[in-house]
Amino acid sequence: MQALVVIAHPCSDSFAHAAATSATDGLARAGHRVDVIDLYAEGFRAAMSLPERLAYDTDEPVVDPQVADHVRRLQRAEILVFVYPTWWSGLPAILKGWLERVMVPGVGFTFDGRSGKVRPGLGHVRRIVGISTYGSPRTSVKVVNDNGRRILTRALRMSCGWRVRTRWLALYAMDTASDDDRRRFLRRVEQRMGAW
Repeated sequence: MQALVVIAHPCSDSFAHAAATSATDGLARAGHRVDVIDLYAEGFRAAMSLPERLAYDTDEPVVDPQVADHVRRLQRAEILVFVYPTWWSGLPAILKGWLERVMVPGVGFTFDGRSGKVRPGLGHVRRIVGISTYGSPRTSVKVVNDNGRRILTRALRMSCGWRVRTRWLALYAMDTASDDDRRRFLRRVEQRMGAW
C-alpha cells in the first residue's frame, strides 16, 4: 500500500522526527511505499489565504501549487500517518492549517447532488495513524478531551468512511520520560507500523 506520513515539528532533530523515522522504517519493512511531507521543512503556510477562501466554494478550490502537490500525494495514499507533538491540547497550528487547506470540497469530502449531504472524499484511505507526544500524563490528557486525536480519528475518519481503521500511538508525560521510555516508544512505533 501507499503510505503518506505527515510530520509537524519545526526541529529536524526532534523526537517527533525520530518517531516519524521509526514509522517510515516500519512501513517500509512491511513492504509499503512511503511518501513523507515535512510541513516545516517545506515551509508550508498554515493560514488559508483570501484567494483560497474565495475559491473554497468553487469547482477549483485549490489555488496554491504546494497544496495541489499535497492533494495529489494524499489522493494516492491508502495509509495516512500524522506525527506531531500535542501543544495546547491539540494539533500544532501548521497541521491544523494543512487539514483546512488540503481537505477542501472535492478532496476531503463531496456534496451529494440530490440530497446535499456531505459524502467522504477519501474512500481510498484504509488506515489513519496518529503518533503524538504529550507533556502531561494520560489522565490529564483525557480530562481535556485530546482534541488532536479526536480530529484525526473522528472528523478525518468521516472523510474516509467508517470502515477505515485507526490507530493511536502516544507517549504521555514526555517531559519526565526517561531515555529508556523514549527508546521503547520508538521501537513500539516501528513494530506497530511493520505489523501491517
